[in-house]
Formats: sequence, C-alpha cells, structure tokens
Amino acid sequence: MSQNDPQWGGGNRGNDGPPDLEQIFRNVTRKFRGNHSGGDGNGFPSGGRGFKGGLVAIGGVLAALWLASGFYMIDAREEGVVLRFGEYHRSTDAGLQWHIPYPIEQVEVVSLTDVRSLEIGYRGNDKNRVSEEALMVTSDLNIIDVQLSVQYDVLSARNFLFENACADRDCKDILKQIAESSIREVVGRNQVDFVLNEGRAKIASDTQVLIQQIVDRYQLGIRISKVNINNVQPPEPVLAAFDDAVKAGQDKDKLRNEGQAYANDVIPKAQGVAARLMQEAEGYKQRVIASAEGEAQRFSSVLSEYQKAPAVTRERLYLDTMQDILASTSKVFVDQKNGQNLLYLPLDKLMQQAKPGPTSTAPAANNETTPQTEGEVVAPAAANNGRDVVRNRDLGAR
Repeated sequence: MSQNDPQWGGGNRGNDGPPDLEQIFRNVTRKFRGNHSGGDGNGFPSGGRGFKGGLVAIGGVLAALWLASGFYMIDAREEGVVLRFGEYHRSTDAGLQWHIPYPIEQVEVVSLTDVRSLEIGYRGNDKNRVSEEALMVTSDLNIIDVQLSVQYDVLSARNFLFENACADRDCKDILKQIAESSIREVVGRNQVDFVLNEGRAKIASDTQVLIQQIVDRYQLGIRISKVNINNVQPPEPVLAAFDDAVKAGQDKDKLRNEGQAYANDVIPKAQGVAARLMQEAEGYKQRVIASAEGEAQRFSSVLSEYQKAPAVTRERLYLDTMQDILASTSKVFVDQKNGQNLLYLPLDKLMQQAKPGPTSTAPAANNETTPQTEGEVVAPAAANNGRDVVRNRDLGAR
C-alpha cells in the first residue's frame, strides 16, 4: 500500500512531505471499528480474530519481558535493599533474587566490604595545605593543626541508605561532621605537648571510639575501621618556637638519661663500699667486744690471784708491764734515786753486741749484770728473748 493512499493520510499531501499523523490516527481508528463491526468499511473482509490474537501474543511477550526484568544477582560481599514505591520493603542476601519490576519495586545494591575513606583538615585536593577545619584548641589553650583520615565500611545497608543525610554515594556529609566534632573533643581534653609528641596513637584510638559511639547512636549503619592522625603541627606563625621547645625537651631527656646512667654506675659502687664498711665495722665491733670480754676475764683471774698473794702479784704485774714497755723502745734513761745524773742505756747497741756474728767477738761479760750505786741493771739478752729489763729494787719494794 502506498503512502499516498487516502486512508493513511497521504491523499492530501505532496509526494515530498511527511504523512499527516492526525489523518493516520483517524484512519487506523476507523479500520479498527470496521473490524469489530464485521467489515472494514471499504469493502475488505473482516479480520478481527487474527488481529486480536496478535495483540494478545505481543502483550504476553511484553509481560514476560517485564517480569523477567525483575531478576537480579547479589554478590557475597553485597546486600540488596528492595524499595516498593520508593519505601523500604525488604533486604536480600547473596544469590539470584527477584523483585516486582519497575515502577512498582526497585533494588539498591550496597557493597559491605568496600573500605571508604574520609579526610579532615585538608584543603581540596592539596595535601600540603591546611584548611580552617584543622585548627583545634587544646586543654591548655594552645592552637594546633590536626589532619586525620577516617576509614569505614557499611554494617547495615538499610541504615546506610535511609539514616544518612547523603549528598553523595558514600554518604560522607554527616560522618564528616561527626568525625570533626569528635576529634575536637578529644584534642580539647589533652595538652599540646601530649598531642604533638607521644599522644598521637592515644588521640586516634579515643577518636575512633567516640565516632563509633555517635554513629551507633544515630543508627547510621557504619563501622569505623580505623582513624589515622596523619599530621599534627603548630600553626605557621609559632612553628619555630614550638621546634625550639621540642629541641629543649629532647635535650632535657638526653641529660636525664645521662644522669640516670651515671647514677646507675655510681650507686651500686657506693652501696658496695657501704656494705663493706658495715661488715668491717661489725667485725671491729665483735673484735672489741671479744677483747673486752677477754680483758675482763683476765682481770677477774688476776684479781683472784691478787687476793691470794698481793705482793707477788704486784711484782709480776710490774715486771710484765715494764717488759711490754721496754720491748718497743731502743733507748732507756734510768734516773738514779740519790744522784744528779741520768743513766743512758743503748739497748739497741747492747742487743747487737749480744748477737754473735761471724767476724765479731762478743765479750764474756755481756750476760753479766753491771752493778750501780743505788740500783741494778739486768740485760739478759739470751734468757729474755732479746729483751732488756731494768729492775729497780726500790720501785719493786714499793
């Protein structure tokens, strides 16, 4: 059939122009009515049953394709969320699943294992420039720049999709606000030296716990896997002063370690000397006590003998005393009782003469006593083991 056929809307138009759509629609409607009335109105035989069967077949194919579009596959690392007219209806696990096709139901697939990252304190894509959100105040009212990153994954797909104020696919808006407020709270509880030096790991741990508590309270369906403190430094205007303070602290620790090492070297030696002196003092104490006890016992024994024979005991005590005294000297001066002269006895010379030598001849009178006017001097070198004893009769009589 030609396009110029009047029943297709081409009878009133030129060969070059497109067919009139209104006319085509009118002609199709008239033919459809003619088929249902037993004729087509133009002399053609009726074909209503064949046309109706074709429409049913086409409709069945379209319905099958529409129903088949509801099948979908969920991976083991994912979770599906089925929405019915835009409202949450159910969650689906891994495997082949089916939902009523669009526009009745639709499915959102969320990955549960992808690690998402959120950075705080950076200005755009420039990792070297610090933004104003990195400025924080410590408990001692010092300002520092803290840059951190938060790593998280999805714990509940339903909460992640419907409890977050999401401006993007990863729903970072509300989490960024939570992380920023948490790090400010943790930094505000600590002093600047702790935050700058040894407290980075503690700050990161406390921040992670606090973020997770707030996320769970809001039921955001997020699990915080790790918080990294990437950089902590003072602001640029006071950076030099902080560097000097850090250097001074390092020098302090160095001197403290040197002093501790010196103390560890000196103290054990001093303790050893002190222990040795204590032992020596204890030995001296025991020796003195034993000597005193021995002297007391000797005095007690002498006293008992003195009570039996006083004169003999006095004479013996005198002789023993003089023997002890003269044994340690080489010169003796004897004062005669009624004379003006002192008698000098060179005991060392006498002892040398008393010892026989290979070339010397000792006089026979060495062992004899030398009489004096008022006293008697005895020098028995051999009999008294080389000792000289001066005996005064008058002193002995007393």
